[in-house]
Amino acid sequence: MNALGSRARRLPLVLRNRSFGRVWAGQLLTQAASRMFQVGAVWWLVGFAGGRHRGLDSGLFLMVSTLPAVALAPVIARVVARHAHRTVLAGAAAVAGAAATAAAVLAQAGALPMAAIYAVGLALAACQALFDPCLTTSVPELVEDADIEAATGFELSTQSVAGLGGGLLGPLAVDTGGLPGVVAACAVAYLFAALLVLSARFPHATTRAHGPASGTAPAARSLRQVLAGLPFIRRVLVCFAAANVFTTAVYVVMPLYTRGVLHSTGSTVASLEAALGAGTLVGSFTGARVPGRPVAVGSVCLTVMAGALAMPGLVAGHAVAFGALCVVGWCVGVIGVRFVALFQRLVPADDKPEFFAVMQALLGATFPVASLVFGALGDHLTARTLCLVQGAGLVPVALALWWLGGRADADGSQASAAQPLARAGETS
Repeated sequence: MNALGSRARRLPLVLRNRSFGRVWAGQLLTQAASRMFQVGAVWWLVGFAGGRHRGLDSGLFLMVSTLPAVALAPVIARVVARHAHRTVLAGAAAVAGAAATAAAVLAQAGALPMAAIYAVGLALAACQALFDPCLTTSVPELVEDADIEAATGFELSTQSVAGLGGGLLGPLAVDTGGLPGVVAACAVAYLFAALLVLSARFPHATTRAHGPASGTAPAARSLRQVLAGLPFIRRVLVCFAAANVFTTAVYVVMPLYTRGVLHSTGSTVASLEAALGAGTLVGSFTGARVPGRPVAVGSVCLTVMAGALAMPGLVAGHAVAFGALCVVGWCVGVIGVRFVALFQRLVPADDKPEFFAVMQALLGATFPVASLVFGALGDHLTARTLCLVQGAGLVPVALALWWLGGRADADGSQASAAQPLARAGETS
């Protein structure tokens, strides 16, 4: 029996916990579909739609695609806190599937107008903005406490795998069949994800919702109250929000770099997306093994990312850009798994719906800004210059995070925050 239990523990979490595996597969499908549509639409705007403002048009589309996570944060927090998480997850995927199905039917009847493309992007982004924080909140309901780090690694790796698959297929699908086929594939993925979530069990939902012996739910706190009680985490989130202004701009810069510097096609955009996704995937599964306290690791990773993002601006070439994006992706994966695992343990269970909605909104708020600013700059500056701007912008953020770590050490506030991550590295 012991041998069987030990062998089972060696299996990947998604195989020994089938419910978590199904929900994780559902997240993989939804994020891949969302990424496929976003990357495909941006490449269509840059490579096919034409016009004098390709950079601004693609930046506006990405801005629209990220607005729901920011604008709907309070609504998302209330929905996740008040409703069964399986219902929320399945409902979000089903609504996205219905929207994509309607768009696919219209696309078969004729070319989708620009307004319809923006509307579909907005609808899919709204559903994903509800799905992702709900799943993060649901992790303790799906797995045992000892598996939280492993579950966090799988959950964060989803974005990498989705970026790898969706980013690879999106531009290629546009090159071969235009947007109609992309939208139809997205519809199938969303609807299948809804079925997977509905088939899963959430065994710890009742026992962990408000404590084992609690008869009533505690009074809900506002988003501001939640963050006010977490000063160290709040400052870390502000640092990463600032970093996101420069890192997420890569999704605007990559197509412009491909067209203006490499003079290549959608297959090159796909390969660069794949490099970023592959790097993030590796980082997500190796992040817990990187030694050092979370803030120190984050500071070093941001510094490395600064150099990697600037490299294609200094040395033009497909191989240079591919290697740089692999490094950037790895750093993103390491930062994500270290800090989200930390948040899972430090944030009180009753505050998690509000906290993860705030986290997504705060980090997502910079993406529309980055998309719009770098998209507009792309109509006036070369793509190589934009790469240098990205790298230079990360340097002060890395220094600020390093200073924050030193200040936390001086106050003694980081010691307790570092211990859970030390245990995570030992048990991974």
